[in-house]
Amino acid sequence: MTRYAAFLRGVNLGKRTVKSAELKAAFEALGLENVKTLLASGNVLFDAKAGKDLQARIEAGLETQVGFAVGTVLRSIDELRAMASADPFDGRTEDVGQKLYVMLFAEPLPKTLALKGVAGDYDVIPGGEREIYLIGYRKPDGTYSAGGLLLIEKQLPKGRLVTTRNWNTILKAIA
Repeated sequence: MTRYAAFLRGVNLGKRTVKSAELKAAFEALGLENVKTLLASGNVLFDAKAGKDLQARIEAGLETQVGFAVGTVLRSIDELRAMASADPFDGRTEDVGQKLYVMLFAEPLPKTLALKGVAGDYDVIPGGEREIYLIGYRKPDGTYSAGGLLLIEKQLPKGRLVTTRNWNTILKAIA
């Protein structure tokens, strides 16, 4: 058995609300074990046998259970630990002036993809073959570069399943 984290795209936004207990029950109904939700933003930890159909099985099961399609990006806990060990933010931590994010992709990104940040708004840090790391800087109005995330998504190849998480979510998943 392998420990996994499922990062669900677009859950608990607008009318796409799914309570943690419902998510837990949906994952358990799929035969997944040791299911635990993490925060209220579509993060689920579970144990399962590795298999190429795991993502598709979860997506189909969730659509049946919650009534709408839910894109699912999977990482093993070992993969998340390797991401954290690589220290993509070079020792930086979140504070009042900056937020740290990771964009998680279901499939590998093109090797030729070159994204650039916007000075004073956000920096882009190239990641592994399925991750992009971002540092969002606090603006004078107190917000953190939400527009930057949208600009990044517009530069990506169409049809790629991606979901963005605060770096602290990754650290909590491996704790």
